Amino acid sequence: MANKISLTDVTPTRRFGCDIRALLTPNSVGSTSGFLGTMNLAPGEIVAAHYHPYSDEYWFVAEGRLSVRIDGEELPAAQGDALFVPRGKEHRIENTGDEPALVVFHIAPLAPSPELGHVDVEPMPFPAAPPPKVGG
Repeated sequence: MANKISLTDVTPTRRFGCDIRALLTPNSVGSTSGFLGTMNLAPGEIVAAHYHPYSDEYWFVAEGRLSVRIDGEELPAAQGDALFVPRGKEHRIENTGDEPALVVFHIAPLAPSPELGHVDVEPMPFPAAPPPKVGG
């Protein structure tokens, strides 16, 4: 398996509302403790509200300005900010700026299976799109 993955190696999904790419995953590099990816949000785009029953989520805002809701608390987030979402806490992201936003995320530990790792709280903007390919 590879130890390096490029953004261009991964087909994005828009299922949750923006361009999401799961980069370093059990499928792509054989990771066993979590996975890393990116979220690219155009102005006005969202990541629909959801939670992870088995995993914590770590975000780093590399570009842009966002409005983040974690467990009912609204937080502004901008380039250079890092945020932590504890497992089981509902969260949602919206690009409230005029420029694209880029968020790097890490989710760990892995859920027992990919379909158990993500629970939707609001309708997905593009439910027919495939989910990110994380595990086998």
